[in-house]
Amino acid sequence: MPQTASIPRPSTRVPLPVSTPENALDRSIRLAQENLLRAQHPDGHWCYELFVDSTLCSDYVLFMHWRGKVNPVLQEKCVAHILRRQLADGGWNIYEGGPSEINACVKAYFALKLAGRAPTEPVMVEARANILRLGGIPRMNTYSKLYLALLGQFPWKYLPTIPPEMILFPDWLYFNIYDLSSWSRAMLIPLAIINHHKPTRALPEHLQLHELYPVGTEDKDFSLPRDPRWLAWKNFFLRWDEILKKVDRLPWKPLRQRALKQCLAWMTERMGEGSDGLAAIFPAMLNALIALEAAGVPDSDPLYQKATRDFEGLFVDDPKDFRIQPCLSPVWDTAINTIALAESGLPADHPALRGAANWLYSKEVRIRPDWTKQNPHPEASGWAFEYNNVYYPDTDDTMMVLMALRHVSPEDKEAARACFKRALPWLLSFQCEDGGWAAFDKDVTKHWLEHVPFADHNAILDPTCSDLTARCLELFGYLGYCRDLPFVQRAIAMLRRTQEDDGSWYGRWGVNYIYGTWQVLRGLKAIGLDMRSDWIQRGRDWLESCQNEDGGWGETAMTYDDPLLKGKGPSTASQTAWALMGLIACGEIERPSIQRGLAYLEKTQEPDGSWSEPWTTGTGFPRVFYLRYDSYRNNWPLLAMATYKNERDRIFRATQVPL
Repeated sequence: MPQTASIPRPSTRVPLPVSTPENALDRSIRLAQENLLRAQHPDGHWCYELFVDSTLCSDYVLFMHWRGKVNPVLQEKCVAHILRRQLADGGWNIYEGGPSEINACVKAYFALKLAGRAPTEPVMVEARANILRLGGIPRMNTYSKLYLALLGQFPWKYLPTIPPEMILFPDWLYFNIYDLSSWSRAMLIPLAIINHHKPTRALPEHLQLHELYPVGTEDKDFSLPRDPRWLAWKNFFLRWDEILKKVDRLPWKPLRQRALKQCLAWMTERMGEGSDGLAAIFPAMLNALIALEAAGVPDSDPLYQKATRDFEGLFVDDPKDFRIQPCLSPVWDTAINTIALAESGLPADHPALRGAANWLYSKEVRIRPDWTKQNPHPEASGWAFEYNNVYYPDTDDTMMVLMALRHVSPEDKEAARACFKRALPWLLSFQCEDGGWAAFDKDVTKHWLEHVPFADHNAILDPTCSDLTARCLELFGYLGYCRDLPFVQRAIAMLRRTQEDDGSWYGRWGVNYIYGTWQVLRGLKAIGLDMRSDWIQRGRDWLESCQNEDGGWGETAMTYDDPLLKGKGPSTASQTAWALMGLIACGEIERPSIQRGLAYLEKTQEPDGSWSEPWTTGTGFPRVFYLRYDSYRNNWPLLAMATYKNERDRIFRATQVPL
C-alpha cells in the first residue's frame, strides 16, 4: 500500500477575511449547519426519509390480499397514498414530474380494486383508460407480472422460469448466482422458491383484471418476443426457457428438493443476525416473506416474525400520508452530514462530529460474505447503506464514510488507524478490470446476462461507473495518494473513456449527468490532475451550458430514457450544489456561473436553514426505480457553499505577502 500518514489529519479552518458583520454566505452556512445539527440523533447518527413512488404501497396491498390477511386500517392508508399520487391523465409515475408508467399504473389500479374501489368510479375509469393507452398488462415487466400471477391475473406459463437448481452451480462454473448483481441475487433466490411452488390465490370474478387487457389480447400468447436475428443471446435464453418449462413439468426432478432446501438456507441465513431483512431492501424483503410462506414456514416461526418486523420497519406512519420506504439510509446520511459539517467549519473534536464518527466506527462490517466469491481479498472492512446489512457492504458507502472519518479527531487514535489500515486495502481490492469501481461486487459484468428473460429490471449486473470511480479517486487524493500510481492511472483512463462527446459524464447513482460530471471533476481535482486540461475543461463548459436562468441547475430522471434532455429541468438545491462543486473544482471561482449558483442557494434557503426540493434526484435502477433522498436538499448545498468558502480562503492565503 502506498505510503500515507499514519492516520488522516483533520483539515484546519481559517476564518474568512471578512466575517463581521455576518455576510450572506456565512449566514447561509450557519443556518444550514444548525439545521443539520438539530436532526442528529442522540447516539450521533442521522437518518432521513427516502421517498419513492406509489408502487410500494400498491405491492403491500397486493401482498395482504395474497396472504388473505388484510389489515383494513393499513389498507385504507395505502389507498389514500395511492390516490394522492394519481396524475391528471389517470396514471401513476415512478418519479416526480415523470409520465405515467405502466407497471406503477397497473399495480395502483389493482390495489384500489382489491381495496373495494369499483371499476365504475371516475378515478378507476380514468386509470383504466390510461393503462390501455399504455398497452395494458402485456406491456408490464416480468417482475410485475409475477405479482399478478400470484393472484391469478397472469398465466405462470408466460413468465420466465427461475430454476432453483442454479444455486447449486459451483463458483468456478462460467455462470453461477454470484455473476448476478447483489440486489438481483437477493430478489431471485426467493423468486426461485416462489416459481417452484407457484402459490396462486384465487380471486372472485369481480376483483379480476380482465379489463386491463386490450380487447382481443387476453387469450393470446404472451411469450416474450424473440430477437429478429436468429443468432442472438436473447433467443438462446428463450430456447433454454422453453426447455426449463418442460423440465418443470416432469414429475421427477432429482435435484429440485436439494436446490429448494439450499435456496431457503441461503435466504434465511441472510435474513438473520446482522441483517434488517434480506439485503435490507423492499423487493427482496417482500419476496422473502412470500417465499417463506410458499415453503410452508408458519407465521409463528421466529424467522417469519423477524422478517415481518424488519419489513414493517420500512413503514412511515405519517398521519397525513402513510408511506413505505425502499430501505433506510443512516450510514449514507451520517457520512455526508459529517463531511458537510466538518468542511463548513465545525472543529475536528466537535461533539457532534465525534458522536457521528463513533457511530460510524461501530457500523464497520468485518465479515466476508457474498463479495468474496468475486474478490478473494483476505480481510473485510466496509460499510453498508443501512443500519444492519452485514452481508452487503458497498464501495460507495465505504468511500463516503472514510472521507467523513478523516475529518474527525478520533478519541481512540489506534483504533482509528487500524480501521483505515483495513478499509483502504479492502476498497482498493474492488477495482475492476476496466479500472473502475462498481457498487457491491467486483467484475460482475458479463453482458450476455442482460439478455436472460428475467433481466428486464435493468439491474442484472453491477457494472463499474464513472461516479463511483471518481469518488474513489477523491478519497485517495485527500489521503495523499500519488496520481502516478498504477491503480490511479487505470481509474483516470476509465474516466477518459467514459466521457460523453459533449464533455459530460453519465451518473449511475444520482440524476444524472449533472451528478456524474460533478463527481468526476471533484475526483480529478482531489487526485491532483491539471484542471486546465482540455478534456476536463469540456466538463466544466458542459455544466455551465445547462445553468438555468434563475442561477440554479436541474435535471430530471427522464434523461435516462432520453439523453437529449440531459442537464434540463427545474432547478433543485441538490443538483445546484453538485454543479457548483464541479465548477469550483476547475478553478476560477469568481466565474459568473459560480456566483449565480451561490446566489440561487442563498435566496432559496428557508429561514430554518433548509431547502425545499420536491424533485427526484436519486437513482436506484435507471429507467425502473428512483429515490428522493430527503437529506440531499440540505447537506449537499452546505457542502457546496463550504467548498466555495474554503477555496476562496485558500486563494486569499496564497496571495498574501509575508511581512
